[in-house]
Amino acid sequence: MPELPEAETIVRGLRPAVVGATVRAVEIVHADVLRQPRQRFSAALRGRTIEAVARRGKNVLLHLDGDSLLAVNLGMTGRLLPFPEAPRGARRPTHPALVLRFHGGGVMIFDDQRRFGTVEVLDAEAWAIRDRRMGPEPLERGFTPARLYRALQGSRSPLRSWLLDQRRVAGIGNIYAAEALYLAGLHPRDPANRVTSEEAAALHAGIRAVLRAAIDQGGTTIRDYRNADGEEGSYARRLHVYGRDGAACLACGDTVQRLVFSNRSAFFCPTCQPPR
Repeated sequence: MPELPEAETIVRGLRPAVVGATVRAVEIVHADVLRQPRQRFSAALRGRTIEAVARRGKNVLLHLDGDSLLAVNLGMTGRLLPFPEAPRGARRPTHPALVLRFHGGGVMIFDDQRRFGTVEVLDAEAWAIRDRRMGPEPLERGFTPARLYRALQGSRSPLRSWLLDQRRVAGIGNIYAAEALYLAGLHPRDPANRVTSEEAAALHAGIRAVLRAAIDQGGTTIRDYRNADGEEGSYARRLHVYGRDGAACLACGDTVQRLVFSNRSAFFCPTCQPPR
């Protein structure tokens, strides 16, 4: 599932392609990606100009004139692909769910093979309510080691589960939780409230390091993720533990292990990340 680095990469690719574009027509191919009635959705988009493209957590936000926005959650296989003109032949995405046609001929296609992604138009008040439900952005200045430590002390959840909770920290999913915990030397099942202030500082550094590195590499493509140009992210070759169960740890040579809890796989090195 696309996480913060993948959403950020898509946002950066969309900006030069769609900012300033005005929606001429809305083509809904599969209405199950909508979180509101199709007539209401289409009416809220037609004639609106995209003024900015931003990100919140794993969500891509297209800010529209008139103080509303199009919020896109990419789900597991969602892609936002802009084209200067309607693509044909081999260039046309294979699983389009939504097509926005712009004045001047450009289009943006929300392509989603498994259709677990969602799109909706929200006014400023509705988005503010949604925004308040999410945790801090881990790359912003206000997300400090001290703030992370205080938040961890209030929960007995396993660290991996705590990091995946978007109410705690926005944008982190299974890939980058595994990598950040590895960099911090913390076991994924360690209780959050057992983390010391020094360990919280190491986790804070690990979170920021892995997210920034992944953004620099255009995200991580394990199977389906593509950026706004349809290209794969290249961070997969730099993963330390995620998906590497059975392989040697790059630091100590011990065997990377996989365990399952809360119906999700966790990856760790038993030597570099000993459990408490």
